[in-house]
Amino acid sequence: MPASLTTPDHLLRVHAFTGGAAVPAARFRVRQYVAPLARLGVAVTERFPALGAYPPAARLLRPAWAAGTLAQRLPGVLASHGADVVLLQREMLSTLVTLEGLTGRPRVLDVDDAIHLFRGGRTARRLAGLCDLVICGNGWLADVYRDRMPNVAVLPTAIDTDALTPAPWPDADPDTGYGVVIGWIGTSGNLRYLDAVAPALAAVLARFPRARLELCCDAPPAPAALPGLPAERIDFTPWSEAAEPGFFARLTVGLMPLADGDWERGKCSFKMLQYMAAGRPSVVSPVGMNRDVLAHGNHDVPAHGNDAVPAYGPVALGAAATEEWAAALSGLIADPPAARAMGAAARAAVEAHYAVAVLAPRLATLLRGVAG
Repeated sequence: MPASLTTPDHLLRVHAFTGGAAVPAARFRVRQYVAPLARLGVAVTERFPALGAYPPAARLLRPAWAAGTLAQRLPGVLASHGADVVLLQREMLSTLVTLEGLTGRPRVLDVDDAIHLFRGGRTARRLAGLCDLVICGNGWLADVYRDRMPNVAVLPTAIDTDALTPAPWPDADPDTGYGVVIGWIGTSGNLRYLDAVAPALAAVLARFPRARLELCCDAPPAPAALPGLPAERIDFTPWSEAAEPGFFARLTVGLMPLADGDWERGKCSFKMLQYMAAGRPSVVSPVGMNRDVLAHGNHDVPAHGNDAVPAYGPVALGAAATEEWAAALSGLIADPPAARAMGAAARAAVEAHYAVAVLAPRLATLLRGVAG
């Protein structure tokens, strides 16, 4: 199912294979670049299967799904030989190498998750070996792939700062928490990370009896999730692109808790960057790329791969133990001027380092470079 932009023949033609219309990586690492890249002379045609690149939950359906998905991929594979560059956004079929080697060359592999942890790393090694360049979403992933091939670049996941802009701050009472919204946005598979900070959230909601927790997600948490939190003070907003602006506008502070493991080190801090682009403070686990983003507010800790990082003042707060989470959230709620200053610094850092307008020229340069 192609989504393309009509362009003259002299433009660099890129065929991008993604996981599907609803896949966040396809939306933010490919689709949102189509228009800005076209203005830079790069024409991107996105191709994805209607059945999606990820298997159904029912195992009995998976063989038929795999066969159907590969059949839907074939026209794009054939058409890719007329492109100047082929971009593979992860695997065509989840955790497997299938038709990638039949596409045109040169090939670029885009990676924004620790897919090298699947199948003992065999899929990731084979994919990297089929490609002429690997673009990684953070420095930790880049270090992993530099062991597999010499041509590796880092390109963070970009934020469209024209579409996601700071909304006016809602009126809130710093004593009772009236009007205060502590928010989390993400996919339901990541709700598990909230369990670890549930005790801290319970303490904060007890201190500010009119504050609320809002979750914007594709599915609500299970009844047994978030132990100790009063269900009547948790709001669930079904995720959609249309729901995002209202969610960010209601926020007082955002959450990004993570475990401390290799899968989490492969994440690209996108949730954190969304809060920052919305001009809101956030409290995050200082794991992986989150540490690098936190460093933008610190003169003394350079971000991964950078010699010098401009300091904006704190752009977010890192927290590990329950007491740190409770103290960080409570401090931001009780001190609105400090929260607003952090939100403004966060927005400035995103505009300078993670905006589509900043990263699109870098991506265009990478694609032109691999095309020769």
